[in-house]
Amino acid sequence: MGIDDLKFDERGLIPCVVQQYDTGEVLMVAWMSAESIRLTVETGTTWFWSRSRQELWNKGATSGNMQQLRELRADCDGDTLLALVDSPGPACHTGNRSCFYRSLTGESDG
Repeated sequence: MGIDDLKFDERGLIPCVVQQYDTGEVLMVAWMSAESIRLTVETGTTWFWSRSRQELWNKGATSGNMQQLRELRADCDGDTLLALVDSPGPACHTGNRSCFYRSLTGESDG
């Protein structure tokens, strides 16, 4: 499967789940464009499209917590991506390891 086989939305974006490669921990969900996918594959670090800033961003470039890509996968429908990464530090802008630290049904460990 290649980029041309993916199903982007009307804005040219596709959601990407980011997971720690060795533990399975879900770290974050972000949006990717064809260009951010290309940059991710070429550089070996994750690049996303910021919908609020309308620009590409290299995850961790400012904080130093750059995510090293281990594998980029597409789901069976080609409309969602999974980035398996080695994330050295927090993935969330709040400083939490994962963006998914707030529980709706029980206790959180965030």
